[in-house]
Amino acid sequence: MKNAKLKLIMYSSADKVDGQGVGSAYEEQVALIKEGADDLFDVTINDWTTKPDIQHFHTIDPTFFVKMQDKKAVNIAYCHFLPETVDESLKIPSPFFKIFANYLVTFYKSADRLVVVNPIFIDDLVKLGIPRENVYYIPNYVSKEKFHPLGKEARDAYREKLGIDKNVFVVLGAGQVQTRKGVLDFVEVAKKMPDTTFVWAGGFSFGVITEGYEELHKIQKNPPENVKFLGIVPREEMVELYNMSDVLFVPSYNELFPMTILEAINFKTPLVLRDLELYKDILFGHHMQASDNDGFVQCLNTLKDDPEIYAEYQLESQILSEFYSKEHVLQMWREFYLSAYGEKQYALRQKKRNKNKKKKVKKRNDHEKK
Repeated sequence: MKNAKLKLIMYSSADKVDGQGVGSAYEEQVALIKEGADDLFDVTINDWTTKPDIQHFHTIDPTFFVKMQDKKAVNIAYCHFLPETVDESLKIPSPFFKIFANYLVTFYKSADRLVVVNPIFIDDLVKLGIPRENVYYIPNYVSKEKFHPLGKEARDAYREKLGIDKNVFVVLGAGQVQTRKGVLDFVEVAKKMPDTTFVWAGGFSFGVITEGYEELHKIQKNPPENVKFLGIVPREEMVELYNMSDVLFVPSYNELFPMTILEAINFKTPLVLRDLELYKDILFGHHMQASDNDGFVQCLNTLKDDPEIYAEYQLESQILSEFYSKEHVLQMWREFYLSAYGEKQYALRQKKRNKNKKKKVKKRNDHEKK
């Protein structure tokens, strides 16, 4: 191991598209390493001139794929989605989607290590031909310094800003406005609970190619009286949104590890989620769940009407927040990067030895022929 810090270059274009979780995850992960592992790594962003020890690709840009061909550096890629999750989110013509899907799998296979934020993706990646030993699970993380309760005064002030009564029960949904996110169900549940205010933070990050755009756009423009669509909300303002909300409601049909969940639990906000397999290994039952709109209505009404159950699920969110602590996730990253570097150096040394060995054998054989 070198005495100097390892050169760790992060590559990402996630911050070019507003209102998507990949950008939030990238921002948090980079800040975590810069602040918590500066004794080990010299971190730079999209640095095309420095010779890297480790390259971490947060997005799948073709230019990053070219950079990944540097076989002397450790090449690490994030897996935020699979081909089928993209197909459910965006309207991509079939011939182009096949090209994209092949590229995505090739990108993932080119990495020395692939990082998933939910272990449920591991089996799917193995089915795509990626060795299981190359896939690692490290959860997302959200800073408690940025996302923390602001108090009742700030809660009331922000509600007044949005035109929401300070005493009404507020259900928050967040994410891109698309069919996969369950926005239609969010609205249908709101219709069944007219005395509750529903607020959705997020917009059409990818415009008209968003799956379900036409129907969702109409609803966004003319929602029920108790539903507010705020559009894309700057991440710093999301703190005020969580602070003024009573519940986070995520009716998504397909997710990986929503950043909104990690953000909300820092406020001890109870969670109401769709009953998805992927939550079992990351939330461990510390949330309310249902499989249909009637079930969601029942969960939300229970939280609204029963203070004891509401307090119970506040505690459940607090338990999750403590589990996904800065210290826990940071230690995982420190060990991951160091072991990846050590593994790469060993492989390079072995390759060099084998090459030298072949040269010696060839030289001996040539000498014997003479």
